[in-house]
Amino acid sequence: MKSRRLRPAPVPALTALAALLAVAGCAPGDADVRVEPPPAPPAEVAKLCAALHGELPDRVAGLARSGTEPRSELTAAWGGPAIVLRCGIPKPAAMADPKQEGVHVNGVAWLLEELPDSAGGGFRFTTGMRLAYIQVYVDEAHAKDAGMLVGLSDAVARTVPEGVAAY
Repeated sequence: MKSRRLRPAPVPALTALAALLAVAGCAPGDADVRVEPPPAPPAEVAKLCAALHGELPDRVAGLARSGTEPRSELTAAWGGPAIVLRCGIPKPAAMADPKQEGVHVNGVAWLLEELPDSAGGGFRFTTGMRLAYIQVYVDEAHAKDAGMLVGLSDAVARTVPEGVAAY
């Protein structure tokens, strides 16, 4: 995986939100966001995700945290569907591709994937070298804010130890 440091400066424009999400409301605060939790991870991963859930910031990229439906310590959202997190996902196949782009933010490595329009567009960031895989989907408008991953990276660094996830 190619790697680069992400600094608080604009990143390339991102398109829309990932197709995995079924949205119950479009505006922040209107309704909970439908976010399908990943399949039940092993107990040790679920424990790390619960710790992360409790440390996630109230605001990301200036957006307030939204509720998710179903309620789960494996999911979180900000600004309605603008930014969505899923913790405890299985290892993504893209992790094996050495040509994939990556960024480092506050000590946390993130795989960076631009999703095709046919898959709903947007960008997906996935942690690497942590004992749990965490994915963050970001819509076009908010991915331009390079600071978007700062608060999330801080929470990940505090709660999910470095290592290679077995799941």
